[in-house]
Amino acid sequence: MKSPAYFLYARKSTDDEERQQLSIPAQIDELRTFAEKEGLVIADTFIESKTAKAPGRELFNQLLDRVEKGEAQGILAWHPDRLARNAVDAGRIVYLLDRNILTDLKFLTFWFQNTPQGLFMLSIAFGQSKYYVDALSVNTKRGLRQKVKMGWMPSCAPMGYLNDPLTKTIVKDPKSWRAIKQLFEFYSEGSHTIVESSDFLAKKGLMSPYGNNIRLDRVKKILKNPFYCGLFWYSKELHQGKQEPIISKKLYDTVQEVLS
Repeated sequence: MKSPAYFLYARKSTDDEERQQLSIPAQIDELRTFAEKEGLVIADTFIESKTAKAPGRELFNQLLDRVEKGEAQGILAWHPDRLARNAVDAGRIVYLLDRNILTDLKFLTFWFQNTPQGLFMLSIAFGQSKYYVDALSVNTKRGLRQKVKMGWMPSCAPMGYLNDPLTKTIVKDPKSWRAIKQLFEFYSEGSHTIVESSDFLAKKGLMSPYGNNIRLDRVKKILKNPFYCGLFWYSKELHQGKQEPIISKKLYDTVQEVLS
């Protein structure tokens, strides 16, 4: 009797909750070693770097489409959460197993057998994966709201500031904050354009990573950002921040009048 063919699937996302997952090369190495040990025939290998929170992974869908066509009867992966972290993808896998189109799943960190009990345990594993993502999302949002209440913007610092990894706060960038302050003073005079303001920053040594003048839309974004006077936007609301202001509120308001 001909041995069933397997598709090997390895996935890793850049999402925070998956940063601790085994790297793709490590997954591939362990899965291939397992396949050789068990005598599994690997028909093809799929490597994907994308979150499984929501349906729509291109390679994963290609894999299941090829299973539907009979090109392989099994899937080899590190853990069920590599295959699905949402109900749609999990349901599609279970439905393929129910119809015996997909006859086997093999994991290195989870035992599965294509029986009613095995399908039940697989459904629980998929459910746990989805619960983990959902709970993490809620906890992350709660943490961000708490940070906002404490007066800290929960995002990357704008030009002129730096994110301090030790204190988890935002501090002035000693190399650029003075130039940002001078930019506001320069533009507040009311006689300079955004193009001239970009040239002004270039003369102060603030340029794009490619050595060009900072884009005009970014210059305007800097001039509109209340972060420099001690405030910040979060969820469409203006909050008082604990960062050290670079400019006064009066200077910020003057610049907004010139912009308008």
